[in-house]
Amino acid sequence: MRITITGRNIELTPGLKEAVEDKLSKLEKYFKPDTDVNVTLSVEKDRQKIEVTIPTKGHTIRSEQVSNDMYVSIDLVEEAIERQLIKYRTKIISKKMNAAVNFKAEYLEEPEDDDEEIKIVRSKRYDLKPMYPEDACIQMELLGHDFFVFVNAETDEVNVVYKRKGNTYGIIEPE
Repeated sequence: MRITITGRNIELTPGLKEAVEDKLSKLEKYFKPDTDVNVTLSVEKDRQKIEVTIPTKGHTIRSEQVSNDMYVSIDLVEEAIERQLIKYRTKIISKKMNAAVNFKAEYLEEPEDDDEEIKIVRSKRYDLKPMYPEDACIQMELLGHDFFVFVNAETDEVNVVYKRKGNTYGIIEPE
């Protein structure tokens, strides 16, 4: 794997580079040697953030982890990517996807673990009432949720409002 490390608002010390390379080298068992891995380390106030992006044919494997210690963030991001890869392998094998060219044959031939299967454990039903997006945001805040599904009173279509970073909101509308 070819690991590219960049830093934003942080000095890339040899210790940090070594920690990133050591942790991400555990992923070499999954990828072919010519796979690119882009790593960005950044610091904002007391938030230590690491972003790892692995472009593969047709998909991008990405994880972002934040903590108050960069070494903890590095550990967390490696675990998150490994979990994603285990789930992704099932899709590659079952659909015989083109993305398989980026992965080692041994990784794709390993027996599947059904423990990582997606399980829906709860279902909710409720009445969708027409409301304006601003009202939906207020309702979402009152419920303490990160998103809210509603019928838009202006368009009569089902929309979703969601909470974004920086105390802003987004809306998802059908085309």
